[in-house]
Amino acid sequence: MHEESFFAEPRVWVALAFIVFFVLFGRKLWSTIAAMLDDRATKIRAELDEAARLRREAEAMLKDAQARRAEAMTEAKQLLEGAKAEAARLAQAAAAEAEAAAKRREQMAMDRIAAAEKAAVDEVRTTAAEVATVAARQVIADGLSAEADGRLIDQAIAQLPAALAARRVA
Repeated sequence: MHEESFFAEPRVWVALAFIVFFVLFGRKLWSTIAAMLDDRATKIRAELDEAARLRREAEAMLKDAQARRAEAMTEAKQLLEGAKAEAARLAQAAAAEAEAAAKRREQMAMDRIAAAEKAAVDEVRTTAAEVATVAARQVIADGLSAEADGRLIDQAIAQLPAALAARRVA
């Protein structure tokens, strides 16, 4: 059998080439790979920091929005309560005004009725006075003498101041 030498084996040369390659270029290759990995880690860390910052901002915005919503709800409740109170006040005012208007109309109707009654009474008195005057003329014309006429005129003149005083009072 024939034995081959150690250096004649191709596997040995591949292994030696591999070792020499890593000895010569290993440090440079390792530093380049390490620098790439460090850069990548730095970028990822920066992205994580940015994501954390954005999350904090979003949480702050959410809290702010919730606070504004709660404030708006409180304000809306106050506005609603104020509107209800104003509506109740307006309803009371409208009821009071309607009642006052009804009383005014009732008083105006009562005044008109009183005026109509007074006018009717005055008309009845006027008519009665006219009828009495016509009747008195006829009675006087039919049955009074000159002497009786004189007495009636004297009596009417004597009663004139009292009648005028009564009219001034009325």
